[in-house]
This record gives sequence, structure tokens and C-alpha cells, in this order.
Amino acid sequence: MSARIHKFAEVSPKAELGNNVEVGPFTVIEEDVVIGDDTVIGSSALVADGARIGKGVKIHHGAVVSTAPQDLKYKGEKTTLIVGDNTVVREFCSLNRGTTHSNQTVIGSDCLLMAYVHVAHDTVVGNKVILANGVQVAGHVEIHDQAIIGGMTPIHQFTKVGAHVMVGGGFRITKDVPPYVLAGREPLTAEGLNLIGLRRRGFSRESIEALDKAFMILYRRGLNVSDALKAIEAEVTQLPEVAYFVEFIRKCDRGIIRGPK
Repeated sequence: MSARIHKFAEVSPKAELGNNVEVGPFTVIEEDVVIGDDTVIGSSALVADGARIGKGVKIHHGAVVSTAPQDLKYKGEKTTLIVGDNTVVREFCSLNRGTTHSNQTVIGSDCLLMAYVHVAHDTVVGNKVILANGVQVAGHVEIHDQAIIGGMTPIHQFTKVGAHVMVGGGFRITKDVPPYVLAGREPLTAEGLNLIGLRRRGFSRESIEALDKAFMILYRRGLNVSDALKAIEAEVTQLPEVAYFVEFIRKCDRGIIRGPK
């Protein structure tokens, strides 16, 4: 089935629209745009040059997708914003394409970006990530798979958030957040493992116990990070989840968030 375009929408004839795409009234789609099958774009949205939208995506009223990065170094170079399959972009989100640093901003598949979320240039958001209302993601951020970020949370540029993390609403993320943790307070603190999330996602008891031991070594022994990682590698069964936990922290450039007192 061909695309269904409302008579009051403005769609460039050079844009590539897949089968069964729906475009609402007063929406503008620019020329250098590719949209996958079964995607629905609501009213008064803007899908700007450089957008590469997957299949089954839902872009709601007033969202602004793939606009130029808010970076003074950007001089109009051709870059892209990629949105994976089945992702939902709710009302009034603003998603910027990349700069020449990486040439792209990437948002994975099966994500939920709630109303008023901003994702800046050169950021990479993994799969099945939830960004609640008003989350503000700066440039060059990494958010790994299945992380959940609470509403109104600002995330500092170049920060990394690990997989399966849950961050409470309204807290600032200014340092890297290790995988699997539950974080809150001000300044942001790793309160413990995201146990409910891990159990819901089918993590084994063995994996959860190993991660809990790794967390305790990192945050409860009073070791510096380097010594804590060595202790984790020596004392904790090196399951894939533990290996990822260690490798993530080893690659942190900004330092990791503090632990519980």
C-alpha cells in the first residue's frame, strides 16, 4: 500500500516513503529523508533533511526530527539522524542530527521517548531505552540498551549511561552511570542494583548475585576504581554481565557516580 499523506501536509517529492506510511496534517517532510514501512507521523511535525526513520515508528504531534545540531562548529555539513524500528517519539520531542564528529545521531529500536525529550547531536541511544517526559540529553552522550531515565533529568555531554540502569526523575547525570544500577539523590548516587528491572528482564539468580558482589566491591570496600576492578576480576565469576560491568567502568572518561554512604 502506498503512503497516505494528508492534503495539508508538505512532503518533498524527493523524500523516500515506504509502504503504508501515514503523514498527518501540517507536517513537513524535507527532501533528504527516508522513512520505513508502516511508520505513522502525526500532525504539525517536522522531519528534516538527514532523517533515516525505521519501520513501524510513531512520531507524534509537534515533534521535530533531524534538525541541525545546536553546535557552533556545525557549518551545514550533511549528517544524519537514525531512528530504529518501532520506536515511539511523543509530542514536541526535538532530535538533532549529528555533526562531523561522528556524522550521525542514533536512536535504537523499540525505544520510548516521552513528551518534550531532547536528544542532541552525536548521541547514541541503544535499544528499548525509555526517556521519560522532559529528559534533556546533551551531545556525545551514550545510553546503552534498556536504560530508563526519569522525567526532567538533564544528562551532561560526553556522559555514558550503562545498560539496564534506572535513574530517578529530576536528578542530574554529570558522571557515568555503571550498568545495572538504580540511581537517585543529588548528587547522583548508585543506591544499589536495579533488582526489579533485572528480575523482570529474566536475569538469572547467578547473574544477579555476581553483579551484587561486583557492586559491593566497587562501592563498599573503600577501594579506588582501579583496585576495585582488579578485585572484581579476581573474586567474581566472570559472567558476560560482570565482564560488561568491568569493561564499561574501565572505559569511563568522566568518572563514575558516587556510591551509597
